[in-house]
Amino acid sequence: MRFLMALPALLALVLAGCQTVQTTRAGAVGVDRQQSMFSMMSAQQVDQMYAQSYRQTLGDAAQKRTLNSRQDLVPRLRKVSQRLIAQVGHFRDDAAGWAWEVNLVDAPEVNANCGPGGKILVYSGLFDKLSLSDDELAAVVGHEIAHALREHGREAMSKAYGVQMAENAAGALLGLGQDTMALASTVVQYSMTLPNSRTNEKEADLIGLELAARAGYDPRAALSLWQKMGSQGGGQPPEFMSTHPASSTRMQAIQAALPQVLPLYQAAQE
Repeated sequence: MRFLMALPALLALVLAGCQTVQTTRAGAVGVDRQQSMFSMMSAQQVDQMYAQSYRQTLGDAAQKRTLNSRQDLVPRLRKVSQRLIAQVGHFRDDAAGWAWEVNLVDAPEVNANCGPGGKILVYSGLFDKLSLSDDELAAVVGHEIAHALREHGREAMSKAYGVQMAENAAGALLGLGQDTMALASTVVQYSMTLPNSRTNEKEADLIGLELAARAGYDPRAALSLWQKMGSQGGGQPPEFMSTHPASSTRMQAIQAALPQVLPLYQAAQE
């Protein structure tokens, strides 16, 4: 009860250090949510932090001789990625000038990411386990590029930093015990962090869909991609406890957005 009375003050502390930003234009898919970023955490700082981690990952892969070693896959990945990168100006002007990189690690993980500043990394398990077509690969890479365009990483770091500061302050000011602070973390996680993470995933799906369509890749391939991804799942937690929407939920959102992006795909074919 004492924590519940303190919750408004905790949330106020979280928001106090944030500023509202609009990282991208809405595009045809209409992603226009304003985002809250912690004011002392700049995009340049986040880019630099991620670049260090990215260099470390590449260095480790190079030592293991798994960096860009699959010449059956690297040219495909880079061709698809460059066509998608050519479309980022539709969402934000500065992104075309980012120091983009595209690399592949030969490892069994079904995973890919595009970090802040345009650092793309894809694992060969995506190709080997899902037998991706180029259209499906465009859906994967477009989704990851969208995360970078929307600065979802910086947004997540801002939330985590703000929540930690608020929890520490609330614990000190109100004398809350460890059990109560654990409850505080759980409430904040399920009321704020996880829903926002699912929102970010939906935004990345939609922007990625538009990037793929503008680049001349069939956006309908996102549906077959997530069917394949769903078959890899097994034992997933309930959707409300997951940072990612259920495959069926995201496929419904993708299906609803197809009328907005199919004309862009058709125009790219002409």
